[in-house]
Amino acid sequence: MIDHKVLIQYSGIKEKEYSLFRVIKRAILETLTAEAVDMLCVVSVLITDDNGIREYNREYRDIDRPTDVLSFPMQVFKQAGWNGLSEAELDKDTGELPLGDIIISTESVKRQAKEYRNTDEYETVYLIIHSMLHLLGYDHDNEINEKKMHERNKQIIQKMGYLTPSL
Repeated sequence: MIDHKVLIQYSGIKEKEYSLFRVIKRAILETLTAEAVDMLCVVSVLITDDNGIREYNREYRDIDRPTDVLSFPMQVFKQAGWNGLSEAELDKDTGELPLGDIIISTESVKRQAKEYRNTDEYETVYLIIHSMLHLLGYDHDNEINEKKMHERNKQIIQKMGYLTPSL
C-alpha cells in the first residue's frame, strides 16, 4: 500500500474539529485506492468556515458567496480517472505527485447534513470524495460526465461502508 500524504490545515474556525481529520484522510485514501493510484500523491486540505471559503470562491471563481467545497487540481487528465493522467508533474525535490488542494467549509457541511438528513461525517465524506474525483480529472460539466462522477462517488462511499439513501 502506498503511503500517500494528506496535509490538513484549519483556518477561520474557532474549534479545530480534529475528528474530521480521520474522516477526511480516510475518504482521500479510499478514493486513491478505488482509482488504483499507484504513485505517491500529496493532497492538501484546508478546513474553514463559510467566510473563509467565500473568500477563495470570490478570488478564484469570481463567485461572491460561500460554497461547500472547492477543488484545485494540479495535474492534467486527458479523461476522468487515474488512467487518464496525461503528464505527471512530480515535485522535483520529493518525487511525489501533488494532486491538488481541497477547501471545505464546516458550516456548509453542517447545514447540508441537516438539509439532506445526513450526519456531518457522511456529508464530509461525500464532499471530500467528490472533490478528490475532481482532482483525478472527473467533472460534471455535462449530463454524461455528471452521471459518471455521481456514480463513482456513490461506489466509493458505499465501499467505505456508508449507506447512500440521498444519492
